[in-house]
Amino acid sequence: MPDPRPSAQPSRARAWLPGDDRLDHGASGRKRHLRPATENPTQHGLNSLSNRERLTLILLILLVLLIGVLHAVTPGDQLVLHDIYRRASYLPIVVAAILFGIRGGLALALVAIVSFIPHLRHFYLMGWNAYLAELPEIVLYLAAGLVTGAIAGREKRVREQCQQQSRQLARSYRRLHEQTALLLEVEDQLRASQKLSALGQLAASLAHEIKNPLGSIRGAVEILRDDYPADHPKREFISILIKESDRLAATVDEVLRFSRSRPEEERARPRTMLTEIIDQVSTLLDNRLRKKDIRLERAIGSDSGQTLLDADRMSQVCINLLLNAVEAVPAGGRIRITADNTAAGNLRLVVEDNGPGIGPADREKVFRPFYSTRSDGTGLGLAISSRIIESCGGRISVDDSPLGGARFTVLLPEHGCDGRNHEEEEH
Repeated sequence: MPDPRPSAQPSRARAWLPGDDRLDHGASGRKRHLRPATENPTQHGLNSLSNRERLTLILLILLVLLIGVLHAVTPGDQLVLHDIYRRASYLPIVVAAILFGIRGGLALALVAIVSFIPHLRHFYLMGWNAYLAELPEIVLYLAAGLVTGAIAGREKRVREQCQQQSRQLARSYRRLHEQTALLLEVEDQLRASQKLSALGQLAASLAHEIKNPLGSIRGAVEILRDDYPADHPKREFISILIKESDRLAATVDEVLRFSRSRPEEERARPRTMLTEIIDQVSTLLDNRLRKKDIRLERAIGSDSGQTLLDADRMSQVCINLLLNAVEAVPAGGRIRITADNTAAGNLRLVVEDNGPGIGPADREKVFRPFYSTRSDGTGLGLAISSRIIESCGGRISVDDSPLGGARFTVLLPEHGCDGRNHEEEEH
């Protein structure tokens, strides 16, 4: 009669490493499909199991051993209890197969077989037929672990494939989102270009109509100037009117250059000290400042104040920056103009206020053509100022002011804005 005690079984149970089957395709011997990016750490052995998995594994093994002890202490004639214990052994096998795959199910099946030995011993003593009737349970334990583990492994592979496809879809969505944002940006640029083109056509048709009345106004003012002596108080306002008529005519030319993007033939431009430009602009805007009771503070360095600049262009820049500040600050607000020289010898002109300021998202947009936060704004003032500063070889930026509002900083090269178009020189 053969010895029913499988002495080699415990060694097989100890040779198992939980979790190794997580990349196994089953018992068919097919090549494993490795996915380094998604492999579970439990494939490297017991040490790589998480604390929760270790605890679950230990509890399942203890449950199987407990069933084996119940088989050993229960008398052989208590067949109902032995049937209950025998059926209960399937629970930890199935759970291990679901959690740890095929090898987890087979390992718990081997532990259950070892625990089943005391039960077999009872039936071995009862006779050969009774003993043979219980042996198929061993095969059923192994089959339960194998089949359940195979099904769980296949379900896990399907889940991993779905997760991988989900990650690929997420990456595709991000790329699509980025490309859509790029297309929208290009569309905005195209729309702005169309507006500029329309502005160029409109400016070309209106330039003649604007310049002729300006010439008439200037001629009429020159006639009126002869009626007032040089020391008359109104003589200063007549001079301002003449200068502003000339500046308005030059502004029309600037708009034409900005909209058409054509190089303008260089011509000699009048150059004036920065202090005189700021004085003229302050006088021109004095009425608007008094209406809102705005305090205009000036801190112009002696060296920077004597810098010679293109009078028409820099007057346009200063007027645009100051008008922007006047519109932003509340009644009784503050506007401060400072000018100094940097360590590199550049001229730095700062216009800041205590208004609401400009948010980070809008700081790059304010220099774009036709962008304005005011319903009645044209969106060209800061754009023209930026173009003027860039044509002088400088740059303009905006950030937060210590006064609480916005701060526009203009940096000009050492020679200042001398009337030359430095963008054209670079090309």
